[in-house]
Amino acid sequence: MNILVTNDDGIDSIGIVKLAKAAKKFGNVWVVAPDGQRSCISHSLTYGRPIRLTRCDFPVEGVEAYKSNGTPADIARVCAAGFLKDKVDVILAGINDGYNISRDIQYSGTVAAAMEASLFGIHAIAFSQGSYEFGDVVDKYLDGIIEECINKPLDVNKIWNVNFPACKLEDCKGIKRDCKVSTDTFYDDGYSEEQVEEGVYDYNIIQKRIWEAEEGSDLAAVIDNYISIGVVNNIG
Repeated sequence: MNILVTNDDGIDSIGIVKLAKAAKKFGNVWVVAPDGQRSCISHSLTYGRPIRLTRCDFPVEGVEAYKSNGTPADIARVCAAGFLKDKVDVILAGINDGYNISRDIQYSGTVAAAMEASLFGIHAIAFSQGSYEFGDVVDKYLDGIIEECINKPLDVNKIWNVNFPACKLEDCKGIKRDCKVSTDTFYDDGYSEEQVEEGVYDYNIIQKRIWEAEEGSDLAAVIDNYISIGVVNNIG
């Protein structure tokens, strides 16, 4: 199996190294990721300038790696349609630092990379965790979840979305499958305003998380210290 690993946190992130190491147990692995942070960039694509891939060192033996000036969706598209055309069986995106659940899914560059892959008919799985601080949960469950999701291909325009809870291993209650995307209000935005000069204003978004959700949702699962696995639809 040929596997592409990408993310939105950048080529130097902790999560992409862990995901690439795990992916090696299932096939040949390429890593192509942004050259810097691209969180919250959503599904944006680059037009009007080249998307450059530059080969680089990567701390996983046997993995060919490239950094890119593009977005996560750019990377998925370029690799699917050109750079690795006909060589990729599955794309693994992540492991994102911070949840991609509820409303956050639409802003995530990591999820967008998986979504873009699905448009090309490539099986895709997005991985996120509440915090890198709680890596033991990922260490225990990651291999099994990769194997489970790889062996369950989805229809075009659908991806698997996996979220690991921000808790200690002894507090993790296991896995909840078939989690729907929460439509509950995940955060209540506030704003601070500063007038810099006449006609110029600076706004800062101040987020307050609301940790309440309907049972059966991705948000409810991680609140209760479960790993959430569910399907996210791309278009339609």
